[in-house]
Amino acid sequence: MTDLLFYIFAGFTILSAFCVVINQNAVNSAMFMILTFVGVASLSITMQAYFMAILQVLVYGGAIMVLFLFIIMLLGVEGGDKLKPNMLTVLASVSFLAIALVGTVIAFSLFDSPSLGNKISTSISSEADFLVFSSQTSQLGYGLFTKYMLPVQVAGFLLLVAMIGVIYLSKKEVVKTKTLDESIKGSVAGSEVS
Repeated sequence: MTDLLFYIFAGFTILSAFCVVINQNAVNSAMFMILTFVGVASLSITMQAYFMAILQVLVYGGAIMVLFLFIIMLLGVEGGDKLKPNMLTVLASVSFLAIALVGTVIAFSLFDSPSLGNKISTSISSEADFLVFSSQTSQLGYGLFTKYMLPVQVAGFLLLVAMIGVIYLSKKEVVKTKTLDESIKGSVAGSEVS
C-alpha cells in the first residue's frame, strides 16, 4: 500500500511541477508550486519523515510562497503572452537537458561498476555509522549540515534563482510617451509665449 501511495504522490508532484513550468500566468504557477510542495511533503510522509513534511508545508508552502505571491502581485506581473521563447533559448534548454540526461546515464553506469560500487558502498556505510536514523531534531540538523549539506545548498540556490526569475519577469519597460494632458499643456504654453 505504501508503494502505491508513493507512486501516486510522485506522479502528482511531477504533474504539478510540470504545470509550474508550462503555465504562462505567474500567479497560477505559484499556486501549482504550492501543490508541488504539498506533494513533496506527502512523499516525505510515506517515508515516515514527518518533521520534514511539516517543514516542507510550513516553510516552503507557507512562508516562501506567500513571499513570492506578494512579490508577484506587488509588481503586477501580467500573463506571459508577450514572452515568446526565441530559438536560442529553446536550443540552450534542449542542449542542457541532453547534457543532464547523458550525465545521469554516465553516473548510473559508474555506480553499477563493481570496482567503484564497492568503494562507494563502503564509504556510505562508514558515513552512515555515525548518523543513526532518529526522530530527534538535533540529529536531523546535524545530518543536514554535514552529510546532506550539498542538497540543502542546492535547494537554497534554486530558490534564489526562482526569486531572481520572478523579479526579471516582472520588470516593466518604461516607455516615455506624452500623455494627452502634457501635450495640451505644452501647446497651451507654446501659444501663450508667442
